[in-house]
Amino acid sequence: MKKINFKILAVCILIPLILGTVSGILTSSAMDRFEEIAKPPLSPPGFLFPIVWTLLYILMGISSYLVFVSTSEYRKEALTLYGIQLVFNFIWPVIFFNFEKYLFAFIWLIALLVLVILMTLKFYKIDKKSAYLQIPYILWLIFAGYLNLGVYLLNR
Repeated sequence: MKKINFKILAVCILIPLILGTVSGILTSSAMDRFEEIAKPPLSPPGFLFPIVWTLLYILMGISSYLVFVSTSEYRKEALTLYGIQLVFNFIWPVIFFNFEKYLFAFIWLIALLVLVILMTLKFYKIDKKSAYLQIPYILWLIFAGYLNLGVYLLNR
């Protein structure tokens, strides 16, 4: 069993947490409008989203750490996909909440989901645990896709 490098682990966890926080700050002014629009059945209460995303960002960070400390030949490609999906993840809420472009946000979310699945497959080749840690994220993105499409259909 490898010794954990807690400094690298902390950085790996902080990267998605900071990006998520900044994205949250950028979209915070649009939250009042979001509360007023029609939402599909099963829409969770607003307070739940930051909790879920915080947990997902922590899992992403741990997962990326496992890949980062590996010596796999797939490491660079996997971390590149990880970085690209983080950018897509960062931009989606701005498209959805700030610009209220719900259909475009849904298409963007599908692209994000594809990137995350591809990244997870690369992670699996490197460290199976790193891939398993992405499963909640994939499931949440599928649910977010349902919510996003529902908001589009109910508010066009």
